[in-house]
Amino acid sequence: MKVLVPVKRVIDAYVSIRVKSDGSGVDTENVKMSLNPFCEIALEEAIRLKEAGVASEVVLVSVGSADIDTVIRSGLAMGADRAIRVDADNDVEPLAVAKILKYVVEKEEAGLVITGKQSIDGDNNQTGQMLSALLGWPQATFASEVAIDGGNAKVTREIDGGLETVAIPVPAVVTTDLRLNEPRYPTLPNIMKAKKKPLDVIELADTAVDVSKRVNTLTVSPPAERSSGVIVSSVAELVEKLKNEAKAI
Repeated sequence: MKVLVPVKRVIDAYVSIRVKSDGSGVDTENVKMSLNPFCEIALEEAIRLKEAGVASEVVLVSVGSADIDTVIRSGLAMGADRAIRVDADNDVEPLAVAKILKYVVEKEEAGLVITGKQSIDGDNNQTGQMLSALLGWPQATFASEVAIDGGNAKVTREIDGGLETVAIPVPAVVTTDLRLNEPRYPTLPNIMKAKKKPLDVIELADTAVDVSKRVNTLTVSPPAERSSGVIVSSVAELVEKLKNEAKAI
């Protein structure tokens, strides 16, 4: 079974975000970029399936320009067999990404798609569900445990009330949550090997997908600064402030 893992390049999770002075977006100049953390989890799970003999090949796919190749190579260094990049702008919206992924999934004849539940930049949590609908495949979202048994995927997913376990037939789309696994660090030998692994480029025109913008960002602003805390001298004073100033009780 071939497993396809969509990945995205985002600002590194440990970088302090800066908003552009004109409020048009987030400043990405001279900022460290990395694989989206949820995509790393999805890739780790796909690699583990291959190591367990369930998957025959792990293929990365990403949508963007050539400047994301470095991040794709880091995914190859983790253990993916090869990668595909669909050449497009780096800010393609989720619906267009899902349509592009549908083209790649059908072209590659993948048996399973494992993707992060969301990217940490847009936080849309849309692409996996849209891809499932476009393919007509079953889906299991927010996975915290995945097991493939024959023609079914048994997925434990996180819900508001706890955990839910579902069984869905494959081919299917699975989106990963934080607690599914701990992604591995690429070793130096694997980093060197990743430089020689295939990275194929597909032209956007070949997919026949319209990537025109459907959402316009009006303005982006940083969160308001927190006011300084107040030290109280007694429990009674704390209760009084919570009641009369904060209106919390």
